[in-house]
Amino acid sequence: MSVAKDLHACSVREIASATREAVVVSPCPVCGVREARPRFGVEGCSAPVVVCSQCGLGRYEPMPGANEVLSYYPEEYYGQQGTKFQRVIESLVRVAAARHIAFLSRGLPARARVLDVGCGRGVILGPLAERDFEVHGVELRVEAALGVDPRAEVRVAPRLADAGYAGDHFHEVVLWHVLEHLEDPRGALAEAFRVLRPGGRLVVAVPNFSSLQARWAGAAWFHLDAPRHLFHFPREALLRLLEELGFAVESEHHFSLRQNPFGWIQSGLNRSRRLPRNGLYTLLHERSSRAPAPYSRGMRCWLLICGLLAAPFALAASVIAAKLRRGATLHVVARKPG
Repeated sequence: MSVAKDLHACSVREIASATREAVVVSPCPVCGVREARPRFGVEGCSAPVVVCSQCGLGRYEPMPGANEVLSYYPEEYYGQQGTKFQRVIESLVRVAAARHIAFLSRGLPARARVLDVGCGRGVILGPLAERDFEVHGVELRVEAALGVDPRAEVRVAPRLADAGYAGDHFHEVVLWHVLEHLEDPRGALAEAFRVLRPGGRLVVAVPNFSSLQARWAGAAWFHLDAPRHLFHFPREALLRLLEELGFAVESEHHFSLRQNPFGWIQSGLNRSRRLPRNGLYTLLHERSSRAPAPYSRGMRCWLLICGLLAAPFALAASVIAAKLRRGATLHVVARKPG
């Protein structure tokens, strides 16, 4: 696949329903079924996104190779000097991240060992270190971890299993919007189970492919994030996978202030053919001081105005969807029996 110059501008199209006949595919990593229906075509990608006929998991078929997946993450994807968004947005992201530290640290003993898989810039590792936890992170590339708190021990490895952690070691493992990026999500969760102490906790968050937002937006859904999201988990598939691997699911949560309202806004904008795909997100993304601002001045103003006007409605829609347990994102707390 040739990645678009604008990292978030890859167009996604619905495959006509008349051509969505079930096809034979490789075994589904959740349920093992070998039948799926083509759903989306992604710009520059020969493989369509197919949906498992039994559990509803979405994925590329065939899956792109490891080198191709790496090409989806050039250095500019991670932002400049460890920041990913414009200054004001970056501050809000870090404030929101700090607020959910209370959730991640609830019930952990003093000096608990916490592992953040796909830790990125470490927006949760720093606040966890402030609470005197022993923090660790894993990343695919060195560039992704720029700006991580120096108190965190970060290992760079292609897979969690290659990071070399001892078994029964961590009190908590976090995969926060990471599982959908991994080539082997079942293997990653199995390794998380191995490195957790008996009674240890897993916190995993993914976009919810069975959400109201995903159903409404279709190919315009912001959280498809083509081509980087290799898998699209509906609620039932994620819960089934966790239970098959031995986890005991304790709770599930359908609201995220950072993710869900913006998903409604950007997905709505994506439904218009006159606007650039994921244009508001691109506008808010960090860029080099030498790089010109994207789009014309008029387009930039229009995107910002639309985003501001839609914000109250997006927040209300997010609350309603969460009440119905159909939120645009899903995070699950599960435990390794001990």
